[in-house]
Amino acid sequence: MAERINWNALIEDVVAGRWKDSETGAAADLPFQTIELLETTEGREADLIAPLRLGSRIAVVSDVNTFEVMGRRVAKALRTVADIDEIVLPDGLDCEETTVELVREKTRYADGIVAVGSGVLNDSCKHATFLDGRPYAVFGTAASMNGYGASTASVTLASGLKISLPSHAPRGIFLDLGVSAAAPSWLSAAGLGDSLCRSTAQLDWWASHRLFGTYYSDVPYRLQAGDEEPMLAHASGLASHDVTAVGHLQRVLTLCSMGVCFAGVSHPGSMGEHQISHWVDMFAREHHPGTTHGQQVGVASLVMARMQAMLLDMEEPPRAKPTLIDEAAMLGRYGAQLGPLCIAEMRKTALDHRATEAFNRKLEEIWPALRRELRPMAMPVGRMEAALKAAGGPVTGTELGLPRELWHDAIRYSREIRGRWSFVNLAADAGLLEEFLQSEW
Repeated sequence: MAERINWNALIEDVVAGRWKDSETGAAADLPFQTIELLETTEGREADLIAPLRLGSRIAVVSDVNTFEVMGRRVAKALRTVADIDEIVLPDGLDCEETTVELVREKTRYADGIVAVGSGVLNDSCKHATFLDGRPYAVFGTAASMNGYGASTASVTLASGLKISLPSHAPRGIFLDLGVSAAAPSWLSAAGLGDSLCRSTAQLDWWASHRLFGTYYSDVPYRLQAGDEEPMLAHASGLASHDVTAVGHLQRVLTLCSMGVCFAGVSHPGSMGEHQISHWVDMFAREHHPGTTHGQQVGVASLVMARMQAMLLDMEEPPRAKPTLIDEAAMLGRYGAQLGPLCIAEMRKTALDHRATEAFNRKLEEIWPALRRELRPMAMPVGRMEAALKAAGGPVTGTELGLPRELWHDAIRYSREIRGRWSFVNLAADAGLLEEFLQSEW
C-alpha cells in the first residue's frame, strides 16, 4: 500500500494560528489566507478559489509551458465561479519591469488574477497585482523555489539591478504535487538547491548577530527542523519524478516561506549564497548560461559551506584588515548607474580602521564559543553535495556553465551588491578569499 502522508501537517497549524513562537507566544502574521499541498487539485479548483473573493472577472495567467499542464484545466474549472480571461505569456520571459507591465496590460479588465506557474510567472503576477491593488492566488506548478508565499517579488529593474520589491502575497497558494512531480526534474533539483541554503544562511545570520548585534530569530529554523532530513533522504526521487520526494521538498520550501513571515525579514533563507546568485544574474550578461535562481543558489550554498568550514576549522580567529572599497574599479565593473548603488551597499558592511579594531577584539573574544555555536547549525557539505547530485542538479560553477573566472568574480564581488554581512566578508577582509577561490570550479 502506498505511503499516506498528511502533507499539510504543521502547515495547517501555522495557517490557523495554532503554532506560535515559543519565546513571544505570537502566531505568524501570515500575508495569505490559505495554503494547501494536494496530491492533485483536479476537480477542486473552483472550491479552492471561490472563498478567496477574487472578483467576478478573473484572469488566469499561465505561460506556454504551464498552460498545457495546468492552465487550461484551471481556466475551465473556474468558469463556474467567475468570468474568465485566459492569458498565456510567451516563453523565455524574466521577471523584469517590462514583464510586470505586460501582465498589467493583458489583465487590465480583470478584478483579480489566478497565476498558474512558478518563479517568474508568480513574481510577475504578484507585483503586477500589488501595483494595481488587485488580489491574486496561485496554483504552483513546480517545486522550484520557496517564494510562493513571500510578500516581496524579485524584479530586475530597468537599470539592471535585481532587487526584492515590496509586493503582496497571494490570498491562496495551492500546490499540486502530481503536477510538480511531473515537471522537468531539473526544476525540482533547483528547488532542492534553494532549500539547501538553510544551513549557510543560518551560519551567516547567527555570526552577524553575534559580531554586530543584528537581529536574529531561530523560529524559522525550528519550524522546518523536522522536515529537512526527510527531504534529503528522498532527494534521489526528485530525479525520477516521485510524488513523495516532491511532497517532502514542497513542505520544506513552504515552511521556509512561513518562517520568513515569523521573522519579518528574508535573512533566514537568503544570505551570502543568494548574493552570489544575484551577482550572476545581474552581471554575467552574455555569459549567463540560462540557469535558474535555485540552481545557482544550490551551487553557491556548497561554496559558502566550504568557506564557512575552512574558517571555522581555524583554531585562532582570522584577523581582518580595513575593507578596501575601490570605487573606481566598482564604477568600471558596474557602470555609472549601478556603480554608485553598489558602492552604497558595500559601505553598509565595510570596516574602517576603528571598526576593524573593534571587530577583531570581538572576534577574538567570542571565537571559541562562536565555533561551538555554529557547528550544530552546519549541514556537512558532503551531505549537501550528495543530495544535489542525487537529484540531478549541478554542483560546481563549471556545471552551471559559467566560465571559471566569472564564477570567481561572482563569489569575490558578491558582497558589493547587498548590505548583508556574510562569511565572504570575513574571508575577504582577512585576506583568505583569493586562496580559497583557487580550489573552486
